[in-house]
Amino acid sequence: MTTVQPGIVTPVGSATPATRVLLAGSVISAPLFAVVSLAQAFTREGFDLMRHPLSMLSTGDLGWLQMANFLVSGALTVAGAIGLRRVMRGTPGGTWAPRLILVSGVAMAAAAVFVMDPGDGFPVGTPLGQPTAMSWHGLMHMVAGSIGFTALIVACFILGRHFSRTGRAGFAVASRLSGLVFALGDGWAMSGGYAGSLTLCVGAITAMVWVAVVAADKRAALR
Repeated sequence: MTTVQPGIVTPVGSATPATRVLLAGSVISAPLFAVVSLAQAFTREGFDLMRHPLSMLSTGDLGWLQMANFLVSGALTVAGAIGLRRVMRGTPGGTWAPRLILVSGVAMAAAAVFVMDPGDGFPVGTPLGQPTAMSWHGLMHMVAGSIGFTALIVACFILGRHFSRTGRAGFAVASRLSGLVFALGDGWAMSGGYAGSLTLCVGAITAMVWVAVVAADKRAALR
């Protein structure tokens, strides 16, 4: 059953303590990932965000920090996706947006297991330029990243439809802009454009933070 208010469909029984905890996962995951990643990006010797993707922080002696960051943030994203599925059930986009966010969380956790190859001078001592060969785990990292990025971009656009259909134009625009920023940042990085690692970082964090905002909004709406 559902209770219906103008423009909003709220599943009965969704406002459980467990649902609040699950949604808190998404609220926490984006700022956690951003703070831990950027703190390392600006402090680890040899790392240049203009040339090195955040995934490369998983390499070197302190690589375990970023690996743990991927794993914990991914798990929190998965928890948040389950919470979003509970509170969005029966609404436009209420099936696929949470599913795709869950996929992005699983992909993030996979990035902790399949570590990116060192390259272009990082960690310190690594030859400049891109590696001439890719390891199997580096390839799997790229696959996981591609799946996770695509899922999160599409989820943002589906959230845009969700908010349009529920009468929240501002949230609808913000959702679509977040997806667009991520899509453009990723596309520029994949094309080999200047500072592509930076545009990818900005796009990914923008989309993640927006999902955190959505989760916080849904959590606050629970009665």
